[in-house]
Amino acid sequence: MRSVANFLGLLLVCPALFSGCTSLEQTKTKGESPGTVGIASFYSDEFRGRVTANGERYDPSKLTAAHPSYPFGTLIRVQNLANGKSVTVRINDRGPYKAGRIIDLSARAASELDMLVDGITKVLIQVIGK
Repeated sequence: MRSVANFLGLLLVCPALFSGCTSLEQTKTKGESPGTVGIASFYSDEFRGRVTANGERYDPSKLTAAHPSYPFGTLIRVQNLANGKSVTVRINDRGPYKAGRIIDLSARAASELDMLVDGITKVLIQVIGK
């Protein structure tokens, strides 16, 4: 009987031990949709005017972003976890294509998050609408 209790205890403890081992974290605060924590980057100016995955031309002055799977038109709240600033962006492209990053932001969105100097920052992203 003791070994069964030990085994059940181990089953309860193991997920807690390994839950923080990934680079992406799921989070949920009271009254909000679950979000994902990870690294954000932004498009360099060389992409200005290029066609995005949904057919629009990239405009660095718009509040847009690239995400690998959210449907085009999805509105995402992005919060810079280093300074608490947040911005709402619309998904209009696919990416990012660099390992370990979860979203690519337009230059304006990056500016509003105060991340232009560093180029990347840890963020919380949450779907807020379509």
